[in-house]
Amino acid sequence: MAKSKTSAEHFDFEASLAELNQLVEQMEQGGMSLEDSLKSFERGIALARACQTALKTAEQKVQVLLEQNGQPMLAPFSEQINDT
Repeated sequence: MAKSKTSAEHFDFEASLAELNQLVEQMEQGGMSLEDSLKSFERGIALARACQTALKTAEQKVQVLLEQNGQPMLAPFSEQINDT
C-alpha cells in the first residue's frame, strides 16, 4: 500500500497549509461541481487534521525540551513577554 502524502515521515506542514488555503480559496470562488466540491472538502479535512496532528506533536516536543529534571519549566505566555 502506498504511503499517503500526509504521512508523518514526509509531512510538509507549510506545503499542506498552502494547499489547504488554495482549496478554501477555490471553494469560496464557487463554480465547482458538487462532486469536485466534495472531493476538495474531503481533501481539506484530511489536510486540516494532518496539520493539527503535526502542531500537537511539535507542541509535545517543545514541552519535553523545556522540562528540567522531570519538572515543567513553562511559564504563562504573558509572564514571558513581561520579563523581556
